[in-house]
Amino acid sequence: MRSASISRKTAETDIAVSVGLDGTGQSKIATGIGFLDHMLDLFARHGLFDLEVKVDGDLHIDQHHSAEDCGIALGQAFAKALGDKRGVTRYADIHLPMDEALTRVCVDISGRPFLVFRTTFRVEKIGQFDTELVREWFQAFAMNAGLTLHVETLYGDNAHHIAESCFKGLARALRKAVAIDPREEGRVPSTKGSL
Repeated sequence: MRSASISRKTAETDIAVSVGLDGTGQSKIATGIGFLDHMLDLFARHGLFDLEVKVDGDLHIDQHHSAEDCGIALGQAFAKALGDKRGVTRYADIHLPMDEALTRVCVDISGRPFLVFRTTFRVEKIGQFDTELVREWFQAFAMNAGLTLHVETLYGDNAHHIAESCFKGLARALRKAVAIDPREEGRVPSTKGSL
């Protein structure tokens, strides 16, 4: 089983993350941010990733550091679990509907991190969660996982549904991209020989 654990401690956060790429979608999430917990639970379930996340952050200031640093640590864990990426499918995409919202997510496990995030929210908060932190989390995750990641919400009205379609879309696209392609016969899926 491809898995990894990461611990990350700064003056702002203390984070422990473990991920199993070939799991069943079991999760144990405690970020201190209810909405982010919800998003990571469904990320694990729809990606079939076994995921444990524990964040102790400076929530007395705001949720920014906890959300961003969670994305950093989880991205690092994904990169570590992928190892040299031998045999992975590498590319995947999906259109993910969530009621009235539709989001397209395309991923390349390239080792060249880049994020295109074309999603907007009509409101600043989902409950107590700042909607701008959705992009911050995706940026931190993509950069540290080494992904080229494109996320675009084609349409939608409800901020919760839009955010959920982004996280579920990432989960479903990553589930396909990290899958082992038996036709690759253990090769790295690149003409360069490495990713």
